[in-house]
Amino acid sequence: MHTNKLANPGPLGLMGFGMTTVLLNLHNAGFFPLNSAIISMGIFFGGLAQIMAGLLEYKKGNTFGMTAFISYGSFWLSLVGLLLLPRLGLAEPTDAGVLGIYLALWGVFTLFMFFGTLRANRVLQFVFGSLTLLFALLAIGNITGNHALLNFAGYEGIICGASAIYLAMAEVLNEQFGRTVLPIGEPKVNNVEPIRAVA
Repeated sequence: MHTNKLANPGPLGLMGFGMTTVLLNLHNAGFFPLNSAIISMGIFFGGLAQIMAGLLEYKKGNTFGMTAFISYGSFWLSLVGLLLLPRLGLAEPTDAGVLGIYLALWGVFTLFMFFGTLRANRVLQFVFGSLTLLFALLAIGNITGNHALLNFAGYEGIICGASAIYLAMAEVLNEQFGRTVLPIGEPKVNNVEPIRAVA
C-alpha cells in the first residue's frame, strides 16, 4: 500500500500573513501612503494564499491551522473590502470608531487563538501574542483617534509580521536540511504531539 507524505502548508500561510502584515505596517508606521502594492498583497497573498493554506490544513486534519489561515485570509480580504467598496460607490466609508470595533473583534479572536499556541513552539506563541497586541493598539488608536499610537502600532506590526516570516522560513529550511537551521523553540511535551506551526 502506497502512502504519500503531504507537504506542510504552514510556511505558505505564514509567509502570506507575514509579508502582508509587514507591508501594511510599514504604511502604518508612516514610511509610505496606502497604495496598490498593499491592496494587491492583501488580496492575493495575505488573502487567497492563506485561504488555500487553510484548506490544505483541513485536508491534513489540523483544525487550528485551518481556522487560523482561513480566518486571517478572510481578514485581509475584508480589510481590502473596507478600503475599496466606498471608492467603488458600493458602501459608505467606515468611520474610525467602527473600524476600531472591527479590529477589537479580531483582537479577541486572536487572543483565543494565542491560548491555542501554548503547547506550540515559542516563535508561534510570539506571532500570536504580538498580533493580539497589534490588534489592541490599532483598535484603541482608531477609537480614540490617537495617531501616535497608530504610528507605534505600525512598528509593532512590522515585528509581528517579521516573526511570521522567520517561522515560515525556519519550517522550510529545517525540513529541507533535516536539522535545525533556524531555531523556533520547540516545546517539550511528554507523550503529547506538539501543535505544528501555523498562523
